[in-house]
Amino acid sequence: MASSLPPLLQACSGSLASASANVISYPLDLIATKLQISESPHLRGLKGARRILRHIVGTEGFAGFYSGLPTDTASTLVSGFLYYYFYTILHALAARLRSSSPLSRALTARTRPVLLPLPVELAVGYIAGIASRAVSMPLSLITVRLQSAGGEGEDEDGDDGKRKGVPPVVDIVRSIYTEQGLCGFWAGFAPTLPLALTPALTLLFFQLFSRIQSGRIPAYMRAFLDGALSNALALAVLYPLVLAKVRVQAWRDMSMFAVWREAFRSAGWAGLYHGLTAILLKGFVSQGITMLVKQRIEQAVMHIHAKRS
Repeated sequence: MASSLPPLLQACSGSLASASANVISYPLDLIATKLQISESPHLRGLKGARRILRHIVGTEGFAGFYSGLPTDTASTLVSGFLYYYFYTILHALAARLRSSSPLSRALTARTRPVLLPLPVELAVGYIAGIASRAVSMPLSLITVRLQSAGGEGEDEDGDDGKRKGVPPVVDIVRSIYTEQGLCGFWAGFAPTLPLALTPALTLLFFQLFSRIQSGRIPAYMRAFLDGALSNALALAVLYPLVLAKVRVQAWRDMSMFAVWREAFRSAGWAGLYHGLTAILLKGFVSQGITMLVKQRIEQAVMHIHAKRS
C-alpha cells in the first residue's frame, strides 16, 4: 500500500485521479477499442490507429474523440472509488492480522504503508478488483457499445467515409435489455474475473518500482513513471483477456473462447494481441496520470491535516 491515509480518503483520491486520467487519455481508449473490435487487416498497429484517427477527424471532428466519455467517466469514478476503498481496507486488515493489531482500526485509521507477501498482495488486489468491476460493469458495457457504434475508418480510401450516427445512451440501454435481459448488462464479466488481476498486478509492480531508490528523478515524475510502467507490464501479461472482454461486449453473442478462436484463426498468435500497442500507450498515459494526481491529492490532504494538527 503506497499511502497511509484512511480508506475513505484513499478511495476519494483514487477515484478523482482515475477520472482525471480517463478524461485526458480517453481518445486513446476510443481508438484502442476500435482497433480491438475490428477484424480488418488495414486496422492493425500504429498505421491502423492513424487511419482511425483521420477517419474520426474527417467525419465527426475532434468532438468524435469523446463519444461515450460521460458514461466511461462515471464507470471510472465508481470502479476507482470501490477498488481503492476495498483494496485499502483489505490491505489494512491483512497487515493488522499479521501484526496482531486490532482489526477495527483498519476501517478508519491511518496505516503505515507495507508490502505484504506476494500471494497476499495479489489476493487483496484481486478481490477488490472483482468487487469494483461487478458494480461498474453495466457502465463499462454501455461505453464499449458507444465507442463501437458506427464506422471504424476502413472506408477512408474507398467509400465516402460517412459514419453512422452514434445512438443515444437510452437506446443502447433499451437494446441491451431487449436482447439479453438484465443479465445482458454484465456481458463480458467472465473474462473480467481473471482480468481483475490487472489492477492487482499494477499496484504490486508500482510498489516494487517505488522501492527502487533514485534521487535524480523528481517525486512527481517518479509517480508518473512507476504508475505507467506498472500498468504497461500488467496489461502485457493479461492482454488476451482484455481483447476478449471488449469483443464479447461489442459483438454480443460471442463467448470468450470463441473470440480467441476467431482471433487465432485470422492472424495466428498475433491475433490475440490485436490492438496491444494502442492499449499499452493508453495504459501508460492513463495510469501514470492516475498515480501522479493521486499522489498530489494525498500530499495536499496530509499537508492540510498537518497544519490543523
